[in-house]
Amino acid sequence: MSDMMMAGGRPVAIVTGGNRGIGLEICRRLGEAGHFVLLTARDADAGADAASVLRVEGHATQFFPLDVADEDSLRFLEPCIVSELGRVDVLVNNAGVYEDEGVPGLEVEIETVRRAMEANAFGALRLCQIVAPQMVRQGRGRIVNVSSGYGATRQMDAGGVLAYKLSKLALNAVTRILADELRGTGVLVNAMDPGWVRTRMGGPSAPRSPGEAADTALFLATLPDDGPTGAFFRRRERVEW
Repeated sequence: MSDMMMAGGRPVAIVTGGNRGIGLEICRRLGEAGHFVLLTARDADAGADAASVLRVEGHATQFFPLDVADEDSLRFLEPCIVSELGRVDVLVNNAGVYEDEGVPGLEVEIETVRRAMEANAFGALRLCQIVAPQMVRQGRGRIVNVSSGYGATRQMDAGGVLAYKLSKLALNAVTRILADELRGTGVLVNAMDPGWVRTRMGGPSAPRSPGEAADTALFLATLPDDGPTGAFFRRRERVEW
């Protein structure tokens, strides 16, 4: 990426699914907080346009094409971190899919479940595996996994949206396991429930704005060194798994 904008001494944040909705607002909030933001998205045109808008607003932002469900796409990110960025202070795993609304678990296509797991859980895990070693070498980092209330254990007692629930439950497990493995390294790993948000996924009737949801991501991305790890948050408040 020869055209990579240099961070210029700013803390560096990587945000997946940053071209719209909650992801775009997270990029904006991190930019306002002084971060250099590597905005990633599967849709190259939409991602480049979103990064351009943020730059016009005065935020240090660069687009990087990334499909979190594609191992070949993920493989290009690691040399970018080492040779171009030099460091990563924040990783926000925001990209995800939701395709099984209204479909009973006994009827959902296994391919739908597979896509949800690849995008919502496995992709986030792979990004942690790529980024966390750099954070450990630095002695500091923040990983924010954008989960869902549907990933809470209590939601498994209700039917419906099996693929999405299963993928977010897995993402919560990834959060807790990695938080324990990284304890004492300076890397804090937490998950958040953005709530029901007015996005393409949430629809126009949702009560919360993308900006309101992004506030919790900013909170977790800028935790102090003695902040929590391995926890689940909603509206900046810790909630039960």
